[in-house]
Amino acid sequence: MAGSESENSTPSGDQKADGDEAQSRPQAKGQEKENSKPMSPRRKRMNAVIGGVVLLVCVAAGVAYWLHSRHYESTDDAFIDSNQSQIASQVSGRVIELLVADNQHVEKNQPLLRIDRRDYEVKLEQAEAQEANAIAQVAQARADLLYQTASLAQQTSQVRVVQADLTQAQQDLARYTGTDPAAITRQQLEQSQATTKSALARLDSAKQAVQAGEAQVASQKTKIDAALASVRQTHADVDNAKLQLSYTEVLAPQAGKITRRTVNLGNYVTPGQALVAVVPDEMWVTANFKETQLVHMNVGQAVDVTVDAYPDNVLHAHVESLQRGTGSVFSSLPAENATGNYVKVVQRLPVKIVFDGDAWRHLPLAPGLSVSPRVTVR
Repeated sequence: MAGSESENSTPSGDQKADGDEAQSRPQAKGQEKENSKPMSPRRKRMNAVIGGVVLLVCVAAGVAYWLHSRHYESTDDAFIDSNQSQIASQVSGRVIELLVADNQHVEKNQPLLRIDRRDYEVKLEQAEAQEANAIAQVAQARADLLYQTASLAQQTSQVRVVQADLTQAQQDLARYTGTDPAAITRQQLEQSQATTKSALARLDSAKQAVQAGEAQVASQKTKIDAALASVRQTHADVDNAKLQLSYTEVLAPQAGKITRRTVNLGNYVTPGQALVAVVPDEMWVTANFKETQLVHMNVGQAVDVTVDAYPDNVLHAHVESLQRGTGSVFSSLPAENATGNYVKVVQRLPVKIVFDGDAWRHLPLAPGLSVSPRVTVR
């Protein structure tokens, strides 16, 4: 009996769960009623004030950003630029000395490498020998001119002698012909006539000899001119041989660092073959700004440059020049706009920006590095 009473007095697990569910339902209904109650006016005003403050803060931040950004123009389409020198060989030969290494700094006119110069030394000696021979020919031609000039003077004197003999013969003949024929013999008259004719013939011969001498002198002067021209030509050959010999030593055209070295000791190089490149010490920034960013941009405006490789360093610079022509104008295939399907594209203009001071020299800058310039336009 006791056992049966205890079983009747103890509720089962299902009965407890049903009781808990019955108690939770009224509580949920009470919360729904509280949530469905209209928001109080005070709370609405509070939410409106908070929303208005947030909106005012956003508007103020936007205006402040606009007022600040309107003073600057910036672009990501910018990079470090310089005038790199691609050095090529001007003569052919074998490289016997290589005097630089990769990324080594060199000064202007510093030797970079040497090519075997023995062939060019032989050519120089040949040219100098030909020049000496030409100079000797000039001296010989001038000596011949002096000899022929002296001969011409002698022939001219001979003309005067013969002219005097002719005058004497003509005077004798005139005297004989004007005298009584009985006073002279026929033999004397004929001899005087023969002497006069002989003098005339010798005078013609002497004059022809003078003309021949003058022609020889003129010809000799022409030979001297030709010999002098030959001297000038051989002298030019000597200068060319010296120039070719100097090309066997390749020099740095400007101060900078060696890059792209494609030659090694013992290589045989030919004229025009690229050997090394020299990146100069002087660099600048080429920034391609949109045409709509150039309204207030002028030469001399201050620029803050940030190099992507060194973002913690801000370099100071200024606008040096604006290129007279967009990038598309100088492209190998310029745009053809004279068509019916024209689409307007915003153009970009290269702007040259030069660094101020020497702070940029303390950074290992290199052509092609990306930068972000910000120009103060107002």
